[in-house]
Amino acid sequence: QVQLVESGGGLVQAGGSLRLSCAVSRSIDSLKPIGWFRRAPGKRRDLVAYLARDNSTVELGSVKGRFTITRDNTKNTVYVDMKSLKPEDTGVYYCTADLRPGYGLGPTAWKYWGQGTQVTVSS
Repeated sequence: QVQLVESGGGLVQAGGSLRLSCAVSRSIDSLKPIGWFRRAPGKRRDLVAYLARDNSTVELGSVKGRFTITRDNTKNTVYVDMKSLKPEDTGVYYCTADLRPGYGLGPTAWKYWGQGTQVTVSS
């Protein structure tokens, strides 16, 4: 059974930074790609960044240049470092892993999910 456990969420002022962690129960390489979704209040889950199978990292949309994915293989942990946070970054952040072939990158494509961690950015 694969487990993903997020941590690091909290309340931060606009312009601040946070680091979210995703501890996985198997090696990162066995579970790639590993993604981060955000569910803003009243909205659907959107993919904001991911670690690809070729070890490249991709940041999407409004988080480009502000969010960075890193990894620590010794801890089986993937991080997303978030800086210059904005109130619109508020939401529950979910770590996901392992894609179903042919399903694209939307929420239904990912096999494994963490429980989520709340990030609130105050203005």
